[in-house]
Order: sequence, then C-alpha cells, then structure tokens
Amino acid sequence: MENLYLYHYYEANKGPFKNLSSLTLKEAQSIMDALKTEENMFASRRSDDYLRIRLELEAKARNDFMQKGGKPKTMFPHYMTLGRCEWLKTWYAEGKEINIHIHEFKPDTLSFTYGDLFPTMRFKDGKPYREQVYTLHEIMNVIKQFGWPQEWNEDGSQGPERYIEVQVWDEKVINKHRSRREVR
Repeated sequence: MENLYLYHYYEANKGPFKNLSSLTLKEAQSIMDALKTEENMFASRRSDDYLRIRLELEAKARNDFMQKGGKPKTMFPHYMTLGRCEWLKTWYAEGKEINIHIHEFKPDTLSFTYGDLFPTMRFKDGKPYREQVYTLHEIMNVIKQFGWPQEWNEDGSQGPERYIEVQVWDEKVINKHRSRREVR
C-alpha cells in the first residue's frame, strides 16, 4: 500500500469535493436539472430518479460498512477511486483530478466497491463482488482475485466495473484538500 492513491475527479470551474447528497433535496434537484442542459457532461444523462436511488444506495453502503466495523463520521460519502481512472475525466467538460495518498485517511472511514456504487449494488449478473461493500483489507483481496478494473476493462466492454470506487466517510482529510486544484 506504499504507492496507493485515492483519486477524485471534478469539473474545473466547480472545484473538487462537491456533494449532492449533503444538500437539501430541492437544492440537489436544482443542480441535477441544470446539469441535464449540459450535453457534454456525463451527469446530464442521469435518470430522473437518480437522487432517490443514490440516497438509498448510500444508506445501504453506510449500513453494510458499519456491519463490518466501519466508523463513518458522515451520513454521506465523498467519492474517489482507488488508483487512477482517466476515463472519469471524460465525464466533465473540463475534467480535473486530485490524488491523496491512502495513508492520510483512517481505514475505518473508507469503504470500497468493486466498480461504481450504482452498478455494483444494482446489477444482478451473479458476479461475487455485486452488492458488496468492502473494507480496505477486503478490497485488496478482491483485487488479488479479480485484478484492477481500470486495467482489464478500461474501455467498459466487459461490464460496468471500470474502477474501484472509494466511499470516504469523513470530512477531515477532504477539507484539507477542498481548495486544492488539479495535480496534473
């Protein structure tokens, strides 16, 4: 884990670590409605029930993580990836990234899904990592077994898992990096 970094991708003019889940439903819906008018952004293609599903999945992930001994400090996570995923920059008109070494975080505030939370929790294709939230130790074993999706499925042709998502359940480290801009 010496060289493990968590990556966060964001729109350059909006800055990093914006979180729809931390807003009121009305505020979040207003932002989602505005995003739908921006054709060159991935978020413009989200379904009308995206916010409802997101909040349900986040609650499930949080509960599952606590069942495994996780100690979330927040009700909603910030999203990062374990390792780089260049594809995520294409979600934005002007995509940027920040990376933070994993050792800056307390392990009991990080949960992981093998792929994005949405397809991981919703696809019913029998893959053993579906509907699973992992601790740091557990995700390293999953990587040993299945590899890095960023490598074996870079173009998405083999399913929805294109990266390992990290749910960061603590604002402490995030706040230190919130005003930071692109690393590269």
